[in-house]
Amino acid sequence: MEWLADPTVWVSLLTLTTLEIVLGVDNLVFLAILANRLPAHQRALARRLGLGFALLTRLILLSMIAWIVGLTQPVLEIMGQSFSWRDIILIGGGLFLLFKATHEIHGSLEGEEDEAEGSAAAGTGAFVAVVAQIGIIDIVFSLDSVITAVGMVRELWVMVTAVVLAMIAMVVAATPLANFVNSHPTVKMLALAFLLLIGMALIAEGFGAHIPKGYIYTAMAFSVIVEALNLWAASRRRRKAKPVQLRTKL
Repeated sequence: MEWLADPTVWVSLLTLTTLEIVLGVDNLVFLAILANRLPAHQRALARRLGLGFALLTRLILLSMIAWIVGLTQPVLEIMGQSFSWRDIILIGGGLFLLFKATHEIHGSLEGEEDEAEGSAAAGTGAFVAVVAQIGIIDIVFSLDSVITAVGMVRELWVMVTAVVLAMIAMVVAATPLANFVNSHPTVKMLALAFLLLIGMALIAEGFGAHIPKGYIYTAMAFSVIVEALNLWAASRRRRKAKPVQLRTKL
């Protein structure tokens, strides 16, 4: 029980939990966008299943730390460029994000979104497809998250606790974030742009071009602040708008 009196352990736990929450933002954005393709009564269940699968994936990967470390070893070389299994997974996940974000943007701008949501209500096939896609991208995000955890701390219980706490925060934030994105078309478009950015970052990471996460999240935070100011200004304009008064002839 000496760890209870060790401040470095608590600092590591707090730091890793915060980092896991930050790394989970892109997962939440993808979850909110994809679950919105389903009928309203299925969205909450899809989000819970997606986050549950993400937690399960992270815990399984944490129990296989030696295997995780081995994923960073080169297994393929193409034109002088070495690739590990981690690189291959990141490139595949990045391409998947680019495809999904582009498809969603096309559907939103071309007016195909309502038709897609209507067809989703016809059966459970679309629900299974959405959950499967959430599971695929969860593996990519979980891999990055777990490798970060393994690189920061040595105690397994600290990693597991940080992942569980971060997932609880994501569960709390999932529904409000999804509702907010769904009710503001410009925010949804901004979220899709985030997915494009994250997809390109994953591909670059897979090819060995490391992009510091701070740069990506700073750009995202700046865009969110600008969009928040736009929404605030639009809200003020609506409140100040005076109703049209019709003049009557005497």
